[in-house]
This record gives sequence, C-alpha cells and structure tokens, in this order.
Amino acid sequence: MENYLNISVILPIKNNKEKDFVEFFGKSIESLQIQEVQPKELVIVHTGDETLVEFLNSYDFKELNVKVLKYEGESNFGSQVNFGIENSSSEWVSILEFDDEFSKIWFKNVKKYSDVYTDVDAFLPIVVDVDDKLVFAGFTNEATFANNFSQESGILTNDTLHQYQNFQISGMVIKKSSIEDFGGFKPSMKLTFGYEFLLRMTYNSVKIMTIPKLGYKHTNLRQDSLFWEYKNGSQKLSDSEVKFWVSTAKKEYFFTSDRDIKYTENV
Repeated sequence: MENYLNISVILPIKNNKEKDFVEFFGKSIESLQIQEVQPKELVIVHTGDETLVEFLNSYDFKELNVKVLKYEGESNFGSQVNFGIENSSSEWVSILEFDDEFSKIWFKNVKKYSDVYTDVDAFLPIVVDVDDKLVFAGFTNEATFANNFSQESGILTNDTLHQYQNFQISGMVIKKSSIEDFGGFKPSMKLTFGYEFLLRMTYNSVKIMTIPKLGYKHTNLRQDSLFWEYKNGSQKLSDSEVKFWVSTAKKEYFFTSDRDIKYTENV
C-alpha cells in the first residue's frame, strides 16, 4: 500500500494527572492521525489507574489501529517501551511520548529512505526541542551532518557517540529485529538509557541514519517530566552524578544478555 508503513508506534504513559496531559496527548495523537503515510498500529502502554483506562477507552482515535496494554511491572519508561515492542506486530517500531509530535511527513520520509537505503536499520529524525510553552530551545540529532564529525555524513557511529551524547531516541524508527537481536532498553540505566541503547546498537553494527528533515517535536524540560525531575525536581542530579551515568553507559553497552535488560518479561 502506498500510504502505509509497517510500523508500530509505542506510546508509554504513567498516568493522566500531569499538567496539561489532555492537551498534550491530543496533539500527539493528532500528529499520527494526519500522517501522509499511516502506521500499522499504535501501542499504548500505561501503568495508570481506572480513570486513565476510562479516558483511553473513550478517546476518539479515529481510524488508527490502537492497542491499549497495562504494564504491571515497575513503572519506568524503558520497561514500558520494551513491553510495547514485545507486543507489537510490525517490521519497524518507533517511540512517541505523549507530549511530543511527529512531523506530518515523517513516516512518508522514512518510507522513501528505507526503500532506497535498504542496509539501514534505523532512521533518526531532526528533532525540534521546545519548552512547555512551545518556545524553541534547539535542534537534536543534526550533529551527524557536522563536518568531520561522523565518518560518513548523516550516519551515527559508535565513535561519534563517544564524542557527543546528545541524541534523541523518541521519534527514531528502528527495525524490531535489531532490538530483538541486541536487547531492548536497560531500565537500570537511570538518565542515560537512551544513550546506552544507541551505543549498544552501533557497537553491534546496527546502521543508523539521520534523515535531514524535521521529523519530530520534543517538549524538553517540561515540569514533572523525567528529565525535568533529574535537572530541577526532587530527583535532581549533581554534575558528578550525571557524569557517572554517562560513564556507566559507556561501560555497559558491550553487554546484551548478562545485564539488566528486561525486553522479555513475564508480567
């Protein structure tokens, strides 16, 4: 089908009590509904209460094919995403956070690039970072195009990641088989789980290309979000703690089976 991509979008939610949840969620879902190339399914993984279940069951997702799954394990981003991937049924997967949005042409671009670059296992979008007031904060993932930064322009390598850690995994489109071969996200990797995941994928020769077009809008440092908590909130980390988690990621990524990766878990 011309307007179809064999992809499952994984959307993790803890609860619906966060500030402006309904407004953010609505814009996030709309960004899927208006895709010029439609995804195969949306997999929502939540750890919420009955009010969230009622909200999701009554929500008008229109023509989207939606699975709503409750994760009974420890409530954290990585475990919820792993559970959603495990229960997905597509060739490709992507992560959509409830306060973020896909560009209208993101899946269209992925389809075009994947048809041409058949050796690529994952595609990164150029991410527009905004704050919770939608004020522009910067771009992410564009660094692969910097002169003399990557060995091949637009390709994310393990060496590149050792030089520069600021890459966004939400919005990334990756083959499910690559995640199954080398493990999902490590819930034990506080703060740097995404960075460790990219290190592990590139170490295992998963080819990751950045598509040079805006593909994803990320709400950065929204109050009550995970990274806001680590930077400003009750779980605020010192500079030395941040360095510790970056260093830990660099030590952990070699391991795919003898470390805490809960891709497959009985719940």
